[in-house]
Amino acid sequence: MSGHSKWSTIKFKKALKDAKRGKIFTRLIREITVAARAGGGDPGSNSRLRLALDKAYGANMTKDTIERAVKRGTGELEGVDYEEVTYEGYGPGGVAILIETMTDNKVRTVAEIRHIFSKRGGNMGTAGSVAYQFKKLGLIVFPGDADEDKILEAALEAGAEDVVNEGERIVVYTAATDLHSVVLALEAAGLQPEESELTMIPENTIEVSGEEAEKLLRLIDFLEENDDVQNVYANYEISEAEMARLEAAS
Repeated sequence: MSGHSKWSTIKFKKALKDAKRGKIFTRLIREITVAARAGGGDPGSNSRLRLALDKAYGANMTKDTIERAVKRGTGELEGVDYEEVTYEGYGPGGVAILIETMTDNKVRTVAEIRHIFSKRGGNMGTAGSVAYQFKKLGLIVFPGDADEDKILEAALEAGAEDVVNEGERIVVYTAATDLHSVVLALEAAGLQPEESELTMIPENTIEVSGEEAEKLLRLIDFLEENDDVQNVYANYEISEAEMARLEAAS
């Protein structure tokens, strides 16, 4: 299998950054609430909710906190009504950026996202101007020392699209609608993934370096800092040497 190994550098690794900022629980609670509202409170029949619950338990969220989030989603408890809104735009170097948000005030959120773009060298686009450049896929991650042959066999039998050994991790890619069933099949084969999620993979990438790369990373960082932002995806590529230079300079 071949294909997506370079994608590992494309999406920011938000989990560690969120943990530092103390925001990961807020984002997980919103995801649980919205997933429960959209598909009901039973994770057995609501694959999106199950993924959200897996992430929450993996982040050591308490059972009580999780149950309250589910009940707010199903209407058993009163809570904030969040709406999912996706924004699109371009960053330095013409890099396409897709921003997924959950907000209780679209007017506030769009104003804040537009302000970040304008202040950080980007341009906010209209609906559809960027989204066509990305494909929604399921992503299942195993540690790099896991049994690759066993993962490959079980994943292909379950209908996965791709399996890539990236060295530090082994990644299984699935169609968005197949993520839940592939995870279950892998678990039934005795394989326990480190994480699984729906993600957006760019169809093509743009290589950036130097000042353009610095400005782009700052723009994405500011977008991710916004309280309403859940995920940021961008179709950039930065070489290992350039990334090392940027990290040394930061």
